[in-house]
Amino acid sequence: MPTSFRHRPVLAAAFAGAGALMAGAAAHAQEAAAPAAAAPVGQEAVQGAAQAVPNAAAVLASLPHDLSPWGMFITASPVVQAVMVGLALASVITWTIAIAKTVELSSAKRKARSALAMLEEARSLSQAAERVGFSQGTAAALVRAVVAETHLSADAPSRDGLMDRAASRLERLEAAAGRRMARGTGILATIGSTGPFIGLFGTVWGIMTSFIGISKAQTTNLAVVAPGIAEALLATAIGLVAAIPAVVVYNACTRAIGGHKAQLTDASAAVLRLLSRDIDRHALPRPQTHAAQGHGSPGHAGQAHGKSAAE
Repeated sequence: MPTSFRHRPVLAAAFAGAGALMAGAAAHAQEAAAPAAAAPVGQEAVQGAAQAVPNAAAVLASLPHDLSPWGMFITASPVVQAVMVGLALASVITWTIAIAKTVELSSAKRKARSALAMLEEARSLSQAAERVGFSQGTAAALVRAVVAETHLSADAPSRDGLMDRAASRLERLEAAAGRRMARGTGILATIGSTGPFIGLFGTVWGIMTSFIGISKAQTTNLAVVAPGIAEALLATAIGLVAAIPAVVVYNACTRAIGGHKAQLTDASAAVLRLLSRDIDRHALPRPQTHAAQGHGSPGHAGQAHGKSAAE
C-alpha cells in the first residue's frame, strides 16, 4: 500500500483535534469577556438610577403642597389668576344687581298696586289727581301726564284727538319705565353667557402650562401634572359660579319686569277710562285762569267781578 494512503487517517485525526482545541479556546475567551462587558452596563444603570432619584426628589420638592382654593390661586399662572379675579368680580356684580333690582322692583310693584286700587275707586280724573298729589311712582306720573294733556287741549274740543294724545303720553311713560327697570339686566345676560367660556379659557391655559412643566421636568409622574390641572379646573368652577346665578337672576328680573309692565298697562287703561268718562260728562279738569288767581289784567278782573255781581 502506498505511504500517502497509510498516513491519511492520522492526519485527519490531527486536524480534528486542532479544530476542537481552537473552538474551546474561543468559547473560553467569550465567557471571560462577557462579565467584563456586562460590568460597565450595570454601572451605567446604577448611576442613571442614582441621578434620577435626586431629580425626582427635586421635582416633588418644587410641587405646591397647599391645594386649597386660595393656595391654588396663589400658585397659578398670571393669566389664570387674571381670569379668576375677573370672574370673581363678575360674581360680585351679579349679586349686587340682584339685590338692587329686588328692592327696586318690590317698591315699584307696591306703589303701582296701591295706585291702581286708587284709580279703580276714583270717580273722575280730577279726584284721581287729588288723591295722587305729588306722590312718586309711574302710576302717579300717568295721572299727572293725562291731566296736563287735558290742560293743554282745553281749546281743542275733539274727543278722539284728546284720547289719542293722552294714550300717546301714557305709552311713552310706560316705555320709559320699562327701560328704567331693565337697566343692569344686560350685564347679567353678558355674564351668564360669557362666564363659562372665560373659565374654559383659564382651564385651557392652565392645562397647557402643566404640559409644558411635564416637558421640562422630563417625567410623566401624575404628581407633577395634578396641581396645574387642579388650578385650571378651579377657573372653570369659578366661571360656573359666576354664570349660573347671573342666568337665574336675569330670568327672575325679566319675569318681574314683565309683571310690572302689566301693572302699568292696567293703570294706563284705568286713567283712560276716567278721561273718557270726564269727556262724556263735559267735566274735564281745566287749568286755573289768571283771573281766578287774581293775577290777570284789569279788564279780565273787571269782567270776573261783573260776573260775580250778576250772580
